[in-house]
Amino acid sequence: MTMIDRRAMIAATTAALLFPEALLAQSGSAAFSWEKLVALAQRQARAPYQETPAHPGAKKVDYVAQHEARFRDERTLWGDLPGDTGVRFFPLSQFAAQPVSIATVEKGRATPLRYDPAMFDAPAGNAVTALGPDAGFAGFRIMNAKRDGDWLSFLGASYFRAPSPQKQFGLSARAIAINTSLPGKEEFPRFTHFWLERTGNSSVTVYALMDGASITGAYRFVSSLGPNGVQQDVTAALFPRRPIEELGLMPMTSMFWYDQANRTQGTDWRPEIHDSDLLSIASADGTVHARPIVNPSAPHFSAFRETSPKGFGLLQRDRDFDHYQDDGVFYDRRPSLWATPARPLGAGQVRLYAFPTDSEYTDNVAGYWTPDAPARPGARIDAAYRLDWTADRAPASSGLATLDNVWRGRGEKAGEDRLVLDFAGVAADVKPEIWADIGGGKIIKQAGYPVLGQDKLFRVVLDVAREQGKAADIRLQLRAGNRAFSEYVHYPLGA
Repeated sequence: MTMIDRRAMIAATTAALLFPEALLAQSGSAAFSWEKLVALAQRQARAPYQETPAHPGAKKVDYVAQHEARFRDERTLWGDLPGDTGVRFFPLSQFAAQPVSIATVEKGRATPLRYDPAMFDAPAGNAVTALGPDAGFAGFRIMNAKRDGDWLSFLGASYFRAPSPQKQFGLSARAIAINTSLPGKEEFPRFTHFWLERTGNSSVTVYALMDGASITGAYRFVSSLGPNGVQQDVTAALFPRRPIEELGLMPMTSMFWYDQANRTQGTDWRPEIHDSDLLSIASADGTVHARPIVNPSAPHFSAFRETSPKGFGLLQRDRDFDHYQDDGVFYDRRPSLWATPARPLGAGQVRLYAFPTDSEYTDNVAGYWTPDAPARPGARIDAAYRLDWTADRAPASSGLATLDNVWRGRGEKAGEDRLVLDFAGVAADVKPEIWADIGGGKIIKQAGYPVLGQDKLFRVVLDVAREQGKAADIRLQLRAGNRAFSEYVHYPLGA
């Protein structure tokens, strides 16, 4: 996974290829449909890949120039209509230098939008005003009804993101992940064209054409803003140009620097800093896997073999302000992202990849689904799923005790580790059985008990001896007879 500079992406939201098809007409309107977009992506996969050139003036648009150039309220697309559908656009910058084409769709007709420097109110000499009338857009964001924040944005490669119900942004989603865990082989296909269709007072459908060296694709995002957050129904038709070693579907990207179990890796005064702290997987058989995220000492890869899982996601489970003490960017309010397949996925793996970071500005975590079926040129790969940008602490764990916190320390003897795991949702009069296993070490002893004075909190303490210099994979679950009582926890001790 290539390092993503969060400072650049936050600063940004934080000439496109021309095709002769009427679908992409540059003046007037033309017939548009999902079927036409899919056909275009398929034709494009048969042609050689051509990288969209960066605009030569974009490199002069730095952080300061970008924030001085304010989008004019009166130029907001659909700004005269009620609801949460006003669209504002991002100018090109050194952080997003390749232009994209954007059109609106109404009654089956697509009308292209022309970039206009006058959309931005900027001081004299600002580099945004010097981009010119045909520079093209970098991306767009959709505003809420009060116009005091956006609820969906697309900017850079195939990245997009939405806030939590508390209006705080955090992790991002991607349309596709290509060779993310393979050193030196990762690719970043990008959206080159967007079509925007207003479908209600709080809903917009985004169509997108994706192009990359190894794959093309047509995407449809039926997106809506509701009281519980943003929801998107995603449909995709993908066409590989060449064999792909690792295809990642429903990918999501996040940041984890440290938490209470990894405090030695942090140099900041705040107790914890992360956008997500847990990978959650809902298996088809009802098992719910909980894999706490860590900041590894070297690139680290975990794979969970599944057949048609019900869903998976990167969660920000810890929502206690006291655990972060951040009154600026509010890590306790960051969204979780949950992906639910619309049809059975078949055999494959949910994968989690992370590499080391020493700051909060680098996205160093990725989660995605990799199907067993190979991605070969000439094939069509269809995907359909729902994305929920939510504050739900346990979207998959209904009725199960959930992992609440993890702590690490020294065991009783030299060279031993102590791992303490707290589970929420265990009644005080219930004493579940502790099932624990380890790969790469030995469990010396274990104990479990209700925490006095804490409602329905059950603590498990493990003393572990790892194989010298190696990480250990600890697996733990609370059970009652043959029945799962809790999430199935996987913890990479020493990763």
